[in-house]
Formats: sequence, C-alpha cells, structure tokens
Amino acid sequence: MIYALIGNQNCGKTTLFNQLTGSNQHVGNFPGVTVEKKEGQVRRGTDGVVDLPGIYSLSPYTAEEVVTRDFLIREKPDAILNIVDATNIERNLYLTLQLIELQRPMVVALNMMDEVVASGGSIDISTLSRELGVEVVPISAAKNQGISELIDRVRRVAENRILPAKMDFCDGPVHRAIHGITHLIEDHAAAARIPARFAATKLIEGDAPTLEAIRLNDNELDTLEHITAEMETALGTDREAALADMRYNYIERLAAVAVHKPKETREQARSVRIDAVLTNKYLAIPIFLLIMSLVFWLTFGVVGATLSDWMAAAVEWVTGQVDGALTVFGLNPVVHSLVIDGIFTGVGSVLSFLPTIVVLFFFLSLLEDSGYMARVAFVMDKLLRKIGLSGRSFVPMLIGFGCSVPAIMATRTLSSDRDRKMTIILTPFMSCSAKLPIYAVFTAAFFPRRAALVMILLYVMGMVVAILYGLLLKATLFRGQPVPFVMELPAYRLPAPRSILLHMWEKAKDFIRKAFTVIFLASLVIWFLQTLDIRFNVVADSADSMLASVGALVAPMFAPLGFGDWRAGTALITGLTAKEAVVSTLAVLMGAANQTELQPLLASLFTPAAAFSFLTFTLLYMPCVAAFAAVRREYGSTLKAVGIMAAQTGVAWCTALLVYHAALMIL
Repeated sequence: MIYALIGNQNCGKTTLFNQLTGSNQHVGNFPGVTVEKKEGQVRRGTDGVVDLPGIYSLSPYTAEEVVTRDFLIREKPDAILNIVDATNIERNLYLTLQLIELQRPMVVALNMMDEVVASGGSIDISTLSRELGVEVVPISAAKNQGISELIDRVRRVAENRILPAKMDFCDGPVHRAIHGITHLIEDHAAAARIPARFAATKLIEGDAPTLEAIRLNDNELDTLEHITAEMETALGTDREAALADMRYNYIERLAAVAVHKPKETREQARSVRIDAVLTNKYLAIPIFLLIMSLVFWLTFGVVGATLSDWMAAAVEWVTGQVDGALTVFGLNPVVHSLVIDGIFTGVGSVLSFLPTIVVLFFFLSLLEDSGYMARVAFVMDKLLRKIGLSGRSFVPMLIGFGCSVPAIMATRTLSSDRDRKMTIILTPFMSCSAKLPIYAVFTAAFFPRRAALVMILLYVMGMVVAILYGLLLKATLFRGQPVPFVMELPAYRLPAPRSILLHMWEKAKDFIRKAFTVIFLASLVIWFLQTLDIRFNVVADSADSMLASVGALVAPMFAPLGFGDWRAGTALITGLTAKEAVVSTLAVLMGAANQTELQPLLASLFTPAAAFSFLTFTLLYMPCVAAFAAVRREYGSTLKAVGIMAAQTGVAWCTALLVYHAALMIL
C-alpha cells in the first residue's frame, strides 16, 4: 500500500519521513526544502510512503502545490498521513479540513506534542478525533515517539478503507452555495472521480483545474456563477475569503473545546529573544557575515584542513603501496602509468578533499536545522528586492552553496514565473561545494597565510557579481516587481544529531560517487589524450599530445587573464563535467600524485595574480553539465539554456580580467 505524507512547511514532515523509512533524506528547517515528492518504504513492512512537498492549501498556486494535489487526486494513495504541528494547530488544520473533503482513508499525526506538554499545554486527542472524523495520533518525530502506533493506525485505516466522517460545518450563505453547487455537479464529479463537496468548494474558489475536470455546460456554468455571486453579495466579501472564513471559524470553535496551550511555547519564547539580536535591523547582516567567516575559518584553516592533510597522506600511502606492487609484478609500463598516473592521481587528488567538504556541511547543517537560515532569508529580503527578487529566492541561492542542481530545482517553490527564471540565472554564481578542491589547492599554493580570507573573498565575490548581474537583468529582461514575501519563521531548535549525520553522509556519498564515476572516467580520458599523439603513439612530452592540441585552441582566450598555458585551459574544459575535475586534470597533466605534490608545481603555470584570476574565473564560469541540464529542463529550451551559460561565462571572463589587473597592482 502507498501512504501520502502531507503537511505544512516546517511541521516536521521530512523528519517523520526519515523515521518511517530510515531514508537518507535531508531534513531542512526552512521552507522549500522538499521540492519533489520522495518515496521510501516503511521499515516495519512493505508499505510505501511518498513524501509530498510542504503546502498550506490544495489550491495550486505554486509548483509544489500542483505536485501534491495531482498526486492526491490522480494517483489516489491508499491512505493520507497528514502531519500537523501541534504548536501551531490552528493554522495547520486549515489544510486538514481540505484533505478530509477528499474522502480518502486518513490519519492525522499530531507532531511536536512534547513541546506542547513541556510548555504546560494540552490537546484533547479524543475530542479532536471525534470532531474531525479521523484518527489522531500524538507523536514527536524528532524524538521518535509515537511512530510505531502511527504506523499501526495508518495501516489499519488503509486496509479497512476507513473514510473520514462526512463533515458539514458550514452555515448561512456559504452553506447554501456549497450544497447548491454540490447538487448541480454531482454527476459530473462522479464521472471525474472527484468528491462532490471537494469539487464544489474548489469551483467556488474559481479553481481552473477542477473546472476543467468537471466539464460543465454553459447553463451549468451560468448557474455556478449566479450561486457564487449571491454568496459574495450576501457576505460582502469575495469567494475565496468566504471559504477561508468558514474554515477558520470552525477551527476556532474546535480549538476552543479541544486545545489548551499557553500563548507561546518555550521554544517560541526563546526564539523571540534570540531574534531580537539575530534579526536586528543593524546587526543581522554583520552577524551573518561573522558566522560564515567563522565557519570558513574552521573549515579551511583549522579542522577541515587538518583532516584533509591526513586524508592526502592516506591516499599517498595507498598509491605508493599499489605503485610498488605493480613494479614488483612487472606490469607493462604504459598500463602501470595508466593506473598510477591516470586513475590514482586523478581520483586521489580529489578524494583528499572529502573531509573539508564534510566539515563544511556539518556547520551548514547546524545553521540550517537550527532555524537560523530561515532568518537569513528574512533579513536578505530587503537587499534582494533591490535587484528585483524577494527573500524567498535566497533559499535556492543558499542551496546553491552546496550544489547548483538541487538549487535550480528548488526555484519551483517560487510562485512568480519572473522570480523563478531570474533566480535560476543568478543561482549558479553561488560557489558550489564542487569548487572547494580548486580553492584549497590554489590557496595553499599561493596564499597559505591568508587561505581563509581568500575563501571568504571568493564566496563574497560570487554574491556581489550575482547582485550586479541581477541589477542588469532587472533593468533589461526582467522588468517589474517581485511578488510579496511571506515566510514562516520556525522556532529555534537544537539540530537532531541524526539529521546532521544524514546530511553529512549524503554529501560524502555524492562526492565519493562522483570521484569514482565522473572523475574516474575524466582521469582516464585525460591520461589517454595526454599520453598519445594524434597517431596514437606514446609521447615523451605531454606538450606533443592530443590534449595539448585541444588545449592550445582555447589557451589564447585565457592569456589576457594571466593563464595562457594549454594545461590551464584544458583543466577548465574538463571542469564542465564536474568542477572537481579541474584539480584532477592539473594533477595528471603535471605528474603530481596528490595535492601536496601539485601545489609547488602550480608555480610554473601561475603567478599569484594569475592564480587569483583563475580562481575568479572558476568561481563564475558556467557550472557542470548536470546544472546545465537542470537549467534546460526548468526553462524548457536548450537554446535559452545555452544563452544563459554563455552569458555567465562572459561575465566570468570580464570579472577575471578586472581581478587580474587589480591583483597585479596589489600582489
């Protein structure tokens, strides 16, 4: 059987999904982290759970609401598992009432009950269950409390096809409108396999998908409009507000008899005190920059750098052991070179940066899961509006610091098509984690005493360029104003260790998979092209190889930027497969077994000014082919995607040129 897991954003839905399935699903404490439905299997059995995007209503205004609604109506899951935030029960029940109208087997999971109880509050579960007509189970997803009972209840409800009790909590003009339209469309709703009351409420709201599915004739459409207009006249309000008032009036009556809680939980009170400082008008941005500087210093200057050195030593030891074994075995010199100079050098040079990436995402997970990053989006709203975006666009941009692909996909949470397309263009300017190996090698080689400062400058440069480019887009291609920004700020909470470990493992797994697939294949190709000439003869000097011929074609383009050597140009080309390949390519081309050996060799290719120019170009030029594919998919046009990437690379070239000449005067 299939259960649909659905609830508001920040209600703990993805945490519950992890508890139900044991999935390595990332848990984020800011809106928009779940962009597409995700599937898993219940640990105690064979039933499946589909994690749907967090939404507030079944009216499809945004992409995630469309995904959720389409799944519920078309796929018809065996049961709906509606997760409700007990600390915000009135707002959460608005969606619950709409789900009940779908008349599918359903269970309500009342999450964060531990916080309600700890704050001196209480919820009468039996009264709530009786009034809603569905099973209600109190749980704490973060603490794994009540999960076993929840699984048993939802399985029983699904197996026995127990439908919610039919509710009729409307009165007055709304009551007459809903019942009149229900009778009008009853046959059409049955033919479309949509519950009649649900269809009636959606038709009153002017819901286009429902109107298309019901297929009313002209007379019926006139009757529908007449009934709705009568209701609006009688109430003196518009149709959507009338239905919203009806639902919230019922929720208020229900909460009055079933819910007793203080005005705010301990977590909410604590959040108010913390926000007085962290979202302060004058202190918010300096505090954010200070926190990120501390994260980068610990990652690149203390913890991550030390662990990466240990990893590099381990890779070097393994390489030496394999090299010695192959020598003793007497393997053919060409094959020996392929294994050691191609595979071990290419993959090993990238693999040594795994600890740095894991450490970085440990700190980012702490900030994200605590609820702080949601505040950053709120604080950034004023700044982003100056370039024509709202604070909600900061969420995809923030994800872009990890990887551009999910960041581009996360733009689907933006309700405005204008904002979404503009954010897609600007997100790749954020420095993704795949570029960290490049930064680490070059800063260690050319700026060892200022490594953390250079890292911070690069990240800030990416944001500054995005802002300037955004201003240009706002004045040309994307005229107009962003949509109003409404964002729920979750209470500050201590991040769950399991959530952070899952996030770190997810990033480590992705990095390792990329190292042994994309980087592995790229290293093989680079070795062959570097070892053989156009006649497939082994060359004594890589400058005579096929790779040198390819690199020589692009090298003149980068000469004004300070790095006109064919090896630098070749590394940038292979970086289009994956940015980590830039380091592995340079290692293979320069015969370095690891990053320690590569660093001094880079001095023959770059001056300090050219090195910083190279870092700038690497930061800003078009992302990997996977990100390109994501842009093409979201825009629905290969030509537009090519244009976006070409423009971004042009911005990178111009910026690197300015940086190079500025660096010549400073360094």
